[in-house]
Amino acid sequence: MKCLGMNDGVVRCAYHADSRSGTTGADKYKVKGNIHWVSVAHAFEAEVRLYDRLFRRPQPEGSAGLNPASKKIVTAQSEPALREAKPEERFQFERHGYFVARPRRQPAGAPRFNRAVTLRDSWSK
Repeated sequence: MKCLGMNDGVVRCAYHADSRSGTTGADKYKVKGNIHWVSVAHAFEAEVRLYDRLFRRPQPEGSAGLNPASKKIVTAQSEPALREAKPEERFQFERHGYFVARPRRQPAGAPRFNRAVTLRDSWSK
């Protein structure tokens, strides 16, 4: 699939069947990104907590080195199967990291997830 542009919130794409991974000749396409989608009819909203490093530098100096963006709470559109997530059950959310269903204060049918590990090391830059 190749994105042809976005206008008024609508993404326009073209699908190239011969670009699928593992297909002969697929390497003629240079993939710049991936789109992951969830069916609007079946998705549900889940609270997701994104934790990042507590400090901005490897060697912080007092509270001045704290990372103000070390915790973000977002609402994510989730796969229907995640509705049945049990406390402390673990998942990989594609392109975002590894998450665990919160161990307590979890309403039935509306799990909340905490990111345990990111997929990218922001300090390696």
